[in-house]
Amino acid sequence: MKKAIIFDLDGTLLDTLEDLADGVNAALEYMKFPKRTIEEIRCFVGNGMRQLINRAVPSGTSEAKIEKTFDYFCEYYFAHCNEKTAPYQGIMQVLDELVRQNYKLAVVSNKREEAVKALCEKYFDMITVMSGDKPGINRKPAPDSVENVLKQLDCEKSDAIYVGDSEIDILTAKNAGVDCVSVAWGFRTERELLDNGAADVIFEPHELLDKIKDFENK
Repeated sequence: MKKAIIFDLDGTLLDTLEDLADGVNAALEYMKFPKRTIEEIRCFVGNGMRQLINRAVPSGTSEAKIEKTFDYFCEYYFAHCNEKTAPYQGIMQVLDELVRQNYKLAVVSNKREEAVKALCEKYFDMITVMSGDKPGINRKPAPDSVENVLKQLDCEKSDAIYVGDSEIDILTAKNAGVDCVSVAWGFRTERELLDNGAADVIFEPHELLDKIKDFENK
């Protein structure tokens, strides 16, 4: 039997794309750099906020200007990260059902940990174990953050399923040695997920409940 479901945050539980895009473009405008489209930013997310900015600034930008852009982005985003963000339709019902069925829930994200905690506290009070980007722990796709939350949940790798929306999540699950479910409602298409090794793809949150049972029946 599975005991724990570990979720990615952006693109899996929360649709954060518009707030991220607003933050990136506010920082780019501040630095007098060209703005990015929301589709460009969709492709840039997944490796943490610093990498998001690295990808968004013009090629050849100096490290000093990247750092200044990143600092402005963080200040802006943390002040405005809840303006357009919301759980994907059906997510709350699935989380409530998982709690009812006594699964342990956690979040592992490459977003800065203070933002992860703020968003989880606002939207997901049923999730109390979480790991974000912070000093001393390697970001996904390294397995460190998944291993960290498994210890907190007192679960073995075989007890867990990791749920995410990107190629980073697929690789994270592989590196951590846990089963993976990929979601096609987030920041990557089904084709992109399959091309990056996804074995189990779902298209609506409620499908996760059946997919968990499939893993348990293997």
